[in-house]
Amino acid sequence: MDTKELLKKVRKIEIKTRRLSDHIFGGEYHSTFKGRGMTFSEVRQYQYGDDVRNIDWNVTARTNEPHIKVFEEERELTMMLMVDVSGSEFFGTDSQFKNEIVIEIAATLAFSATQNNDKIGLILFSDAIELYIPPKKGRSHVLRIIRELIEFKPQSQQTNISEALKFLSNVMKRKAIVFMLSDFMADDYRHNLKIAAGRHDISGIRVYDRHEENMPNLGMVQMLDQETGKRMLVNTASKRVRLGYSTYYKDQVAYFKESFSKSGAGVIDCRVDESYVKKLLGYFKQRG
Repeated sequence: MDTKELLKKVRKIEIKTRRLSDHIFGGEYHSTFKGRGMTFSEVRQYQYGDDVRNIDWNVTARTNEPHIKVFEEERELTMMLMVDVSGSEFFGTDSQFKNEIVIEIAATLAFSATQNNDKIGLILFSDAIELYIPPKKGRSHVLRIIRELIEFKPQSQQTNISEALKFLSNVMKRKAIVFMLSDFMADDYRHNLKIAAGRHDISGIRVYDRHEENMPNLGMVQMLDQETGKRMLVNTASKRVRLGYSTYYKDQVAYFKESFSKSGAGVIDCRVDESYVKKLLGYFKQRG
């Protein structure tokens, strides 16, 4: 992809997702994810209705007039976007690939955080950490994140969610808001998720295509495993084969939901042909 085409794509995503974050998500994001507490702002004269517990007795004694301490929310937070860039994200049978929806969701969340003056960082992972961008503030930083999401070419096509969570725990020592975007077609990550969720506010956003849920009866079909690169002939006419696939898929989804719920992390299911706007809004309102 040449520079001109890349910039055009970045700009298109910015216009769409920034409008959403400005008009819809900004307030919901602010009310859902609170700051680290209250910090002292100023001292002013006591007014009728003020909480007497906030009276500053030293200033009151010095001026012979009641004064109170005013506190405000310490708002600044850090958001980490963890995005699965393995081969299975480049699957789609409707109007968009899964990775295209992932980019839009990530950009919307990033602009929502920017609107609240929060820092945003990015972790791209496959079965290893492909790219780490430390948290920073500002529009130019968000645009860099979007550019990386669009044009980054991973070294591996496979997935290891456990390693990504281990990296998060090592690199982020202070509490962060974490959104992990993947199809979560993986297992054996529950232990590291529990550790990470003990420190961070984690939400898993599962992006999937409706045609992944069941294998259609198409007879003998040559299939390509996006993560291993292997081609194989699959007899989709076999009920046993179709049932085996369906059971495997349902088990992976159940593992995802159970692991995140038991770890105290949030769960969002987003199908490619559904509105991710409604999904995110519903999640924010439920938590807020």
